[in-house]
Amino acid sequence: DIARAKGMTQIARDAGLGRESLYKALSAEGNPEFATIMKVIAALGLQLHASPSRTAA
Repeated sequence: DIARAKGMTQIARDAGLGRESLYKALSAEGNPEFATIMKVIAALGLQLHASPSRTAA
């Protein structure tokens, strides 16, 4: 996966998180806050985009 390829320690540092906190957030049992997800996305050099769904609500 992308996070492991870049290096978890470096991603944690870039996201301003502790390495253990990052592992917990990304684990199967993790339940990260949206702000944490956004920090990790930014640390990976990615952006999150939202667009309207193609189906009517």
